[in-house]
Amino acid sequence: MAFQVSGVHHVGVTVRDMRRSFEWYSRMFGFEPGPVHHGAGPELERGVQVTGAELSFSMIRVGDVNIEFLEYHRPEGKEWDRTNGDVGSTHICFVVDDMQAAYDDLSSRGAVFNGPPVTLTDGDLAGSQWAYLRDPDGIQLEIWQYPKA
Repeated sequence: MAFQVSGVHHVGVTVRDMRRSFEWYSRMFGFEPGPVHHGAGPELERGVQVTGAELSFSMIRVGDVNIEFLEYHRPEGKEWDRTNGDVGSTHICFVVDDMQAAYDDLSSRGAVFNGPPVTLTDGDLAGSQWAYLRDPDGIQLEIWQYPKA
């Protein structure tokens, strides 16, 4: 190859209302959003393949990766309606140090989980735990705990 990938800069998530999302992610996880930027024009339209695109975007840093939140002001997008089995569906997974504490704390803050934590019982990931939850736009998230030593 003529180039090398050295890491992941960001994962982008389109949201309905960036302020609502920032409030929720800050309340749930303590994340602090960065500055909000705006974009419009032919280059943006071509790049994102959305005619008439006008948007705001901002990053939240989580460890070594940014989560980019995009709010399209024009055109207004459709509500999220995918399931985990639909092609193109994605999720963001956050590593936690104590699954039960994270599950209990997030639940007490109003997080809605798909179900209680699941413990993997075989294979290389045996002892790991995970649980899925959704943000205010219905975007799938996951919390993950590696096995305790």
